[in-house]
Amino acid sequence: MKYAQILAAVSIAAMVISTPAMAKKKDVAHVMVNEEMGVPVFPYDITDKPYKIVGVVTAGVRKATIFSKEPSQKKIYDEIWERGEKLGADAVIGAKYGDSHITALSWGNTKAGGVAIKFLTAEEIAAGTKGDTLEGFDPEAWTGKTK
Repeated sequence: MKYAQILAAVSIAAMVISTPAMAKKKDVAHVMVNEEMGVPVFPYDITDKPYKIVGVVTAGVRKATIFSKEPSQKKIYDEIWERGEKLGADAVIGAKYGDSHITALSWGNTKAGGVAIKFLTAEEIAAGTKGDTLEGFDPEAWTGKTK
């Protein structure tokens, strides 16, 4: 009986704590959106709009149980975008992810990452600010201090 009460209390506490995390996000108008995924995350470089690199984002998407499905590309892109959004990015480009691997803490972890960017404003373009590209960009070596 005591075990059932403790289990019920823990379950209720977990639901209360996770409720804000499960709340729907507001619809935000982005400059560019990957129509297929619904978020501004792209597996390629954007060449038609100048941008500055804000940072490198990484994410690990885990399976809940051994019986859970592998994370979908949509879920992976959502996780990458969540991290890019925290950096103030307008989009994430060069998004990549690998196969799921079992780790000590999960039944499957998919590593993913990309490059967070902020598009140049009309004023910056008019002032002659040069945009960045992914050509020759090494996310592993990037510190954010120099290009």
